[in-house]
Amino acid sequence: MSRIGRQPIAVPSGVSASIADSIFKVKGPRGELTVPFNRDLTVKQDGDQIVVTRPDDRQDHRSLHGLTRTLVANAVKGVSDGFVINLELRGVGYRAKLTGKNLEMTIGYSHPVIIEPPAGVSFTVPEPTKIDVSGIDKQLVGQVAANVRRVRKPDAYHGKGVRFLGQKIALKAGKAGATGGKGKK
Repeated sequence: MSRIGRQPIAVPSGVSASIADSIFKVKGPRGELTVPFNRDLTVKQDGDQIVVTRPDDRQDHRSLHGLTRTLVANAVKGVSDGFVINLELRGVGYRAKLTGKNLEMTIGYSHPVIIEPPAGVSFTVPEPTKIDVSGIDKQLVGQVAANVRRVRKPDAYHGKGVRFLGQKIALKAGKAGATGGKGKK
């Protein structure tokens, strides 16, 4: 069996789950999420645990087993704790601020870049060079963080740009000089 798929999912207190017609619904203190899953798989709630099982060892069932369990676990964690992705800005004059709900970044363009969060995602700016993207849907939070990062990816030569907090950027060596690094002739 799948190592991930066979692990039970613990349902914390304050979270209620319901399963009907290949749709898993979970409600918690932070909100409500719906996860559709394949009709061949079985998702059952046994007390305070949720178990995902598959009918046989066919390749498609094996691949969907771990995926479904992970999606259900992320939904349960999202409505109870939520997800946060931390980004940082590196570069002279690079900064971010909140304008209402929108994120406004000054990152080396002639104009400020304004990003509007979709429903279910929020931005916080604890420092002018730090951005926190938070929400209950892990996939949506990750996509919004990737979209923010895409505005100015880290430069390979100087390391300037928007990066995930703690992300290491391998910097390339620049030109060695006008003579190609061989010195004067």
